[in-house]
Amino acid sequence: MASKPPAHLTPRKKPRQARAAATLNVIFEATIQVLLAVGPRRLTTTRVAERAGVSVGTLYQYFPHKQALFYGLNQHYLDVLAEKIEYACRALHGAPISQMVETLVTTYWDAKNERADVTRVLYRSVVELDNESMIEAFACRVNAATAAMFASAADVAFVDLSIINLTLLTTIFGTVRSVFERNLPDDERHAVQKQLILMCKSYLEQAGVGTEW
Repeated sequence: MASKPPAHLTPRKKPRQARAAATLNVIFEATIQVLLAVGPRRLTTTRVAERAGVSVGTLYQYFPHKQALFYGLNQHYLDVLAEKIEYACRALHGAPISQMVETLVTTYWDAKNERADVTRVLYRSVVELDNESMIEAFACRVNAATAAMFASAADVAFVDLSIINLTLLTTIFGTVRSVFERNLPDDERHAVQKQLILMCKSYLEQAGVGTEW
């Protein structure tokens, strides 16, 4: 079970109405824009409030300082990413394992590259945060979704699905993060994506029982 976020990074309140949720989304988008413009070190809550068109007091209703804002933004980003992976996995229950792997890698890759500059700056913004609980919560959701999907595969079974799933996800997440941290050009990113899919398919072929590829 995921641990609770650190108390000093926990939002002061959560939006309970559509208007409040919309305000929070505006604050998150403004934070991204300021991060892209000046980077994590020069970002201030005042700059974010100005960009969002809200008062600093309104921003402080949710986030008492910029570290809490960074935490909330990254948590929101991971929640959206987890939802995309969960949706893709549910849609593939009972499919061949090859299709599952290709869709999983592509879904994660496309989500990260939808706004590549944002993904890159979010990696930078979270460096100094105590983000263990955030990562754990995201990992638990994705682990559950992918394990259930792989367990339903039409053409293969796994003796130790939990460790195979963990190894596969660690490989995918680590590879994608490395691509962003190295800021690889488009052609190399696409080449790595294709090789990653091939590698994951080959791994599951070797790890599975009764495979029919």
